[in-house]
Amino acid sequence: MSADLERMFEGASIIVHLAALTNAEATVGQEEETERINLEGVKRVADACAKTGSKLIFPSTTSVYGSQESVVDETCTDLKPQSPYAVSKLKAEEYLSGKHSSNLKFITLRLATIFGWSPGMRFHTAVNKFIWQAVNGKELTIWKTAWEQKRPYLDLGDCVRAVNFVVERDVFDGGIYNVVTENFTVKDIVGAIQEFVPNLRMKYVGNEKL
Repeated sequence: MSADLERMFEGASIIVHLAALTNAEATVGQEEETERINLEGVKRVADACAKTGSKLIFPSTTSVYGSQESVVDETCTDLKPQSPYAVSKLKAEEYLSGKHSSNLKFITLRLATIFGWSPGMRFHTAVNKFIWQAVNGKELTIWKTAWEQKRPYLDLGDCVRAVNFVVERDVFDGGIYNVVTENFTVKDIVGAIQEFVPNLRMKYVGNEKL
């Protein structure tokens, strides 16, 4: 596998490693599979990049912070990943940090929950799910504890701009950076949707765990 990656990476200046299991809830009970794909995959890609001289952009997640009492930034060391997905991403970050003194040039981007149109739509995340429910005349299903709970969200366009910024400015310094459009509550999201779909119907469901 590593030799195959090295052949594929020959001549590539930058690798953006997007391959991963990304549905946090779906990784519960799938710890081994999640680690095999999300951690071992990163190790192989990073090792191949180090050997070929390709620079690496690693998309991690703000989910590594877990539940915090206040807004945190990259200096936070009290990390509380709450799903196998988040755990695997944090382990991958730690692996890359250990490669900092090697030939590997990389950057880690902790992406917030992405929303917006894409060919592979994710309808299990709040913004996309709520919009889909609203425009189809369905009730918005809202976690009971989430109404005033702030979470970081990332517009897909902002995500693309962040990656382009790294490429254009050559910011492969081994650092870890949060990439967030804004921290929103569910109340904020619903209010924004109501501006376009005034007659929203909502129902509350069981507590969110992840």
